[in-house]
Amino acid sequence: MFSKLHAAAEQLNQIIVGKPIQIRQALVCLLAGGHLLIEDIPGVGKTTLAHALAITLGLQMNRLQFTSDLMPADVIGISIFEREKNSFMFHPGPIFTQVLLADEINRATPKTQSALLEAMEERQVTAEGTTHALPQPFFVLATQNPLHQVGTFPLPESQLDRFLMCISLGYPDAAAERALLMGDDRRSMLQKLPKIMQAHELMAAQQAIKHIHCSASLLDYLQKLILETRRNGLFTAGLSPRAGLALLQAARAWAALEGRDHVIPEDVQAVFIAVAAHRLHPLASTSGNTMSSQALLSKLLKQVAL
Repeated sequence: MFSKLHAAAEQLNQIIVGKPIQIRQALVCLLAGGHLLIEDIPGVGKTTLAHALAITLGLQMNRLQFTSDLMPADVIGISIFEREKNSFMFHPGPIFTQVLLADEINRATPKTQSALLEAMEERQVTAEGTTHALPQPFFVLATQNPLHQVGTFPLPESQLDRFLMCISLGYPDAAAERALLMGDDRRSMLQKLPKIMQAHELMAAQQAIKHIHCSASLLDYLQKLILETRRNGLFTAGLSPRAGLALLQAARAWAALEGRDHVIPEDVQAVFIAVAAHRLHPLASTSGNTMSSQALLSKLLKQVAL
């Protein structure tokens, strides 16, 4: 079961070269049943990674380009009156898929962004008083550009909290960039990618990680990390209980991919920043030099005793 995920990682590394950690994080996120936010500048492979993940894992995918004029009905769907049936019929939107690629999600207005909240939390949508279940498994793979770029809207805290992990690809190193320059076009490579897994196999793996053991001492360590974000005075607010559950689930998935049937502190540390950083907002320092959430959490990991 997990051997196929290792094979999936190897295939993804051929598409997104030089980013094995980020690919491992993305697989961990989907294995843990969470939604993934990929934040970076245009042109570093965010959308390509999302396509490659869906193809490799054998999942149906719809891509939705988020723009400032996109409306909630464009995401969820709309009811249209059909004269033949003399009634309104619901026409599902692109969200009815196993993987929704929400490309440049922060170019949509907050009203449209909020259309995803119920789907991401409860795997269902409500339209005109009627609740519709979404396909299983259901993931949102969203990309977003840095907020300083023109035409972007910040994601609300409630939206960010529903993403299990947020990763950044960054520029490739010299060797990886040379491989990109000399290799085949990534779009043509995507068309030739074989499926490594099927949807039911991924769902079985998601169920299996729930049985990965977490000792009392491991939970103590995890709680120390969460508590430190709440009381150290570096953030506007600390991690929520939902974030704690997300951290535990991601650590279980990381342990499973490492071939262990139990979680160790290194598993928690491996996923901590990707799970926590996008949920936290640093307080401005008196000197005016505010460190990023990632930098503050990196220091926190070194300070909290095992």
